[in-house]
Amino acid sequence: MNRHLWLLVACQGIFFTNNVTFIAINGLVGLALAPVGWMATLPVMGYVVGGALSTGLVARTQQRWGRKGSFQLGLAVAVFSSLLCAWAAYTSHFWVLVAATVIAGYYNANAQLYRFAAAELAEPSNREKAVSFVMAGGLIGAIAGPNLASATRNLTAIPFAGAYFSLAGVALLGMAVLSFIHFPPPPAKGSAGGGRPLGEIMRQPVFVVAAIGSALGFGVMNLLMAATPLAMQTCGLPFSEAAIVLQWHVIGMFAPGFFTGHLIKRFGTLPIMGLGLSLNVVCVMIALSGVELHHFEMALFLLGVGWNFLFTGSTTLALGTWRPEEKDKAQGALNFCVFAVTAITSLASGILVTTQGWTLLNLGSLLPMAVMGLSLVWLALRQKRESAAAPV
Repeated sequence: MNRHLWLLVACQGIFFTNNVTFIAINGLVGLALAPVGWMATLPVMGYVVGGALSTGLVARTQQRWGRKGSFQLGLAVAVFSSLLCAWAAYTSHFWVLVAATVIAGYYNANAQLYRFAAAELAEPSNREKAVSFVMAGGLIGAIAGPNLASATRNLTAIPFAGAYFSLAGVALLGMAVLSFIHFPPPPAKGSAGGGRPLGEIMRQPVFVVAAIGSALGFGVMNLLMAATPLAMQTCGLPFSEAAIVLQWHVIGMFAPGFFTGHLIKRFGTLPIMGLGLSLNVVCVMIALSGVELHHFEMALFLLGVGWNFLFTGSTTLALGTWRPEEKDKAQGALNFCVFAVTAITSLASGILVTTQGWTLLNLGSLLPMAVMGLSLVWLALRQKRESAAAPV
């Protein structure tokens, strides 16, 4: 862990402070402003849709200005979008709130590349650990996000407007921290668009499973997480307890980052991803067993740990599927898959929890989990056959 990696850990924490605060409040603000209840999570979905729409633009800005320039632009967008969200809350404009979260998606798409930048700041033999440690930076968001949302909820006369103002300040802090990081120079202009066609990269079996693990793992996590504040409100639990549940969830997401990289190096990527999937299944079983505070806490904590194993494993798996000159388009395609699935689950989350209930929402999440399980088994068997066929 060199100085630049530690600073990138801080940037990751700032990014997830933004994410967790958005998740904690956007559904509730949306519920207060939406014309009908099922639209409550559209601001949550807007953040993800904005990320999906921005992946191509982010890839181009990364090529043109490098990691640092593109990351700073993302933080500038975070400042603007946070202020626009505050204005929407003050004026009770639901669709302006949705538009603001779509704009904020550019920051989301940018900062999702921090984990890949971490691998470039480390020695090749320590890429897994670098990715894992930077992911652990989300612990800052786990602590700061829910507390920030609770502390600034009534900072102004309009509920949660103060939280949006505070997020603008958090993004400015991120710009200051990022200014001290030195990233490797981008590829020469002649090679930026080189390498294999994107379709060829994406057809690799390892890339396919990495995309499935990243996208469906993130989608399932988002499906259950985005619905939790609404489900807890329906069950009569106060926002302060929802903030605690989200805090434990994000701790589960990022605390394993201190050792996930070691586990992957010791046991292999696919076994750790399989363990993450198993924890997701246990999460659903606990969620179906009751709707008391401790049920939500334990289920969301295990969901976070399972997500960490799946997402860190998928990222590590994907690192070997592209060449240096292919990284921008390949990473953009991988993140697009994540955002596209997460956008669908953000919309489905609000619709299911407000019309069908918490139970059906959890049961529905078992289907994408089954797809992930089958993909992991398929790749494991394929690699076993290839290893057996290889000459000794």
